[in-house]
Amino acid sequence: MARFIPPLLCASPMIRTMLIAALAAAAAPTFAQPAPPAPKDALVPVAIDTSLGRIVVALDQAHAPISTANFLHYVDTHRYDGETFYRAMPYGSGGLIQGGVRSDTRKIYPPIAHEPTSQTGLHNVAGTIAMARLAPGSATSDFFIMTVDIPAFDAGGMDTDGFAAFGHVIEGMDVVKAIFASPVSATKGEGAMTGQMLDPPVRIIKAARLAQK
Repeated sequence: MARFIPPLLCASPMIRTMLIAALAAAAAPTFAQPAPPAPKDALVPVAIDTSLGRIVVALDQAHAPISTANFLHYVDTHRYDGETFYRAMPYGSGGLIQGGVRSDTRKIYPPIAHEPTSQTGLHNVAGTIAMARLAPGSATSDFFIMTVDIPAFDAGGMDTDGFAAFGHVIEGMDVVKAIFASPVSATKGEGAMTGQMLDPPVRIIKAARLAQK
């Protein structure tokens, strides 16, 4: 049986409390100065083909090199192929979808260093792809894509470190939203994830780099 990969904000009571506080917060934290646009050749396009259609993300290796290299490691070794988007977390008028390696723990590489938005200048806004984690420095294969701005996920928002944004959707936001709107189980999931597990999960058929134009 595959080990349950601890996804975004699901394990400890402290983390669940922070999530509840963030969802209830009326005021968004002040954004740091946005990063200047990455040079075109520093954006790496990746197609994520799912059972509901294609999503194309541009990964920002100029501003988030560690997170980008990690994601590409999984892509280039085909470790996302056959995995799933398995979670839809509501937030405000939308939320996020989460995917990653859940079928076999042997497919998971070691955790990577955390790249906070205060360091990269990137932000967790609609269309952003970011690394899911528990503690900073624990991110492995799990990632999420947002359908709305979630400023509480930036450094200094929900917690000091926030979540590492490392790219954005350039094609297929309709697919992201379709995955988010897919049926969920009322009972599956643990803690804060109860009621957020896609049922059935949406299959990732293949993830692969695209030629840069």
